[in-house]
Amino acid sequence: MDEPTSSLTPSEFERLAAVIAGLAARGVSIIYVSHKMDEVFRTCSRATIMRDGRFIADLDLAGTTEGAVVAQMVGRELAVAEHRSSVQAETVLSVRGLSAGTKVVDASFDLRRGEVLGIAGLIGSGRTELLRLIAGADRRSGGTVAVNGRPLVRAGTRAAIAAGIGLVPEERKRDGIVPQRSMVANVALPSMPRFAPRGIVRGRRLRAEAGRLLAEVNLRPMQIDRPIRLFSGGNQQKGIIARWIAAGTQILLFDEPTRGIDIGAKAEIYGLIERLAAEGKSVIVVSSELPELLRLSDRVLVMRQGRIAAELPREALSEQAIVAHAVPQSVRAA
Repeated sequence: MDEPTSSLTPSEFERLAAVIAGLAARGVSIIYVSHKMDEVFRTCSRATIMRDGRFIADLDLAGTTEGAVVAQMVGRELAVAEHRSSVQAETVLSVRGLSAGTKVVDASFDLRRGEVLGIAGLIGSGRTELLRLIAGADRRSGGTVAVNGRPLVRAGTRAAIAAGIGLVPEERKRDGIVPQRSMVANVALPSMPRFAPRGIVRGRRLRAEAGRLLAEVNLRPMQIDRPIRLFSGGNQQKGIIARWIAAGTQILLFDEPTRGIDIGAKAEIYGLIERLAAEGKSVIVVSSELPELLRLSDRVLVMRQGRIAAELPREALSEQAIVAHAVPQSVRAA
C-alpha cells in the first residue's frame, strides 16, 4: 500500500486500519508506505527506513519512538518548532460574497500582510474550490476579490497573477508542473516576459536567478537543468514556491502543501512558509492535517458544506474546536 491515506479523512483511516489488522490476522503480509508517523505506528510492527534511495535501518516499532524514526529518515534530529507570527495590520486581500454554485457559497474574509491564514474542513467542504476561485482558476458565480483595495475586475489566472496572487495546487504533478521541462523552465513560467523582453530568452540571466532562488529554498540535488519530474515531491514543491518568489508574488495560496512529502522536506516547507510571512508576504494554507494548521496558522477559517462556518483566532485554536465546526450540524448533534 503506497500512501493509501493521502486522500482519506481521519475516520476513513480508522476504517482502513481495522481492515489492515483483519488482513494481518488472516496471514496476509502487508507493506505500508507512508510519511505519516502516527499511521506507521498504528498499523505496522516493523519499519524499514530508506533515505536517498538507500537502505538505512530496520526497526522494531514496539521498541522505538517517532523521534528515533524521524532521525533515521532525515539523518538528524528535527527540532520541535513553535508557531511564529508576522501579522501586520494592513489588509492585502478582501474577499466578499465569493460563490461558485453550491461548491462555495457567500465566502467573505480579509487577509492581512504577513499573515498565515489556515483553512480547515472535511474533504468536499469547498476548501480547494475557494482557493481556485481566488486564483482565477475557476469561474465564480458571484462575489468580489480585491487586492490592496483594487477589485479584480477581469477573471482568470492571468489577472490574478498580475495582481500578485500565486497558487500552489493540491494536485502538484497534474496542475503545478510541466513534467518534461527543466526545473529552471518551471520556475520561470509566470515570469518569462521579464527574461524574454523581446521574445528571446536571456538564458544566462534566467539560469542565474533561478539558481539563486533554488539555492535559497534548498533544492536537492542542485541540478537546475534536470527535468522537474525526476525530483522528489518535496523538491518539486520547492520549485513551485521558487516560481512565485521569482514572480514577485505577494499572496500565496497553498493547497495541501505537504501532501506526499517526507517529514524532513515537510519541516523545510514549514520554514519557507514562515519565511515568506516574515518577509511581508501573505499566505493561505488549506490542509487536512490539523497539526499542520495548528503549527502554521495565525487564524483558521473552518468550512462546512461550501460555507465558512467559523473563524478561530490563534488563542482559540485546537483540533477539537476545528472538528466541532467542520462536522455537519446533524452529525455533530448526533
